[in-house]
Amino acid sequence: MIADSVSLELKNSLSELSTLGSSLEQFGEALGLSSKILFEISLSIEELFSNIVSYGYTDDAVHWIKLAISHEDEMLIIRLEDDGIPFDPLTAEKPDCECPIEQRKIGNLGIHLTKKFMDDMVYERQGNKNILTVKKKITGT
Repeated sequence: MIADSVSLELKNSLSELSTLGSSLEQFGEALGLSSKILFEISLSIEELFSNIVSYGYTDDAVHWIKLAISHEDEMLIIRLEDDGIPFDPLTAEKPDCECPIEQRKIGNLGIHLTKKFMDDMVYERQGNKNILTVKKKITGT
């Protein structure tokens, strides 16, 4: 039987990317996702996680980032929750992809790709928590 959900609590450390990547891969393979869909999901979630770790905290304390992945009716639903500084990725400036690479500003490319790869993204701030829910249709995989 395939699990319909998985939950993780990861420290705010880039060293947790391997755990995150392995968990996403195992869950995706159990669902029989295509390599393309699995790549898009993994890249997006790893990018969002990296952004939280790299920019979300103003101290050196250990913080926990919660990740919940569920599968419902041909839709993969991923929820990220952190207690970092407020940040709504939906309002992030779109990078200028037309400009030569050596002249581009650094940043926002990962968020741009996530918006492109995912079918829906919803951000909310609840108390001191950022909660980002992303959805990806997985029909025809």
